[in-house]
Amino acid sequence: MSRVGSLHHIELWVGDLERAERSLGWLLGALGYTPFQSWEGGRSWALGSCYLVVEQSPARTSDHHDRLRPGLNHLAFHAGDRSAVDALAAEAPAHGWRLMFADRHPYAGGAGVYAAYLENEDGFEVELVAAV
Repeated sequence: MSRVGSLHHIELWVGDLERAERSLGWLLGALGYTPFQSWEGGRSWALGSCYLVVEQSPARTSDHHDRLRPGLNHLAFHAGDRSAVDALAAEAPAHGWRLMFADRHPYAGGAGVYAAYLENEDGFEVELVAAV
């Protein structure tokens, strides 16, 4: 099977590694990712052949991510069935996430998409999509 075109890894630069571990580390673990690498200033979690890195690089120019600027807007993950999405959304605030678009939840992406949109303290957005 060819891996051409599939993601190898994603690297997110964060302003506070400890906060990123608390929010992103929890979420990735809940989605089935496992700790992969750890070094001063960074961590990664893997699922299959793809991994996600969070790094507090000294070369970054800001401590806050702005999803409304050019660049990454959000990451979208398959999150299981509707009850799994609901459970993650309910537990997320204890790990530094807030529910976005609460007035339209769980159909903020449109009538055909059951999802939870979450934002962490550093401004990173994730979309947790339920299987249909």
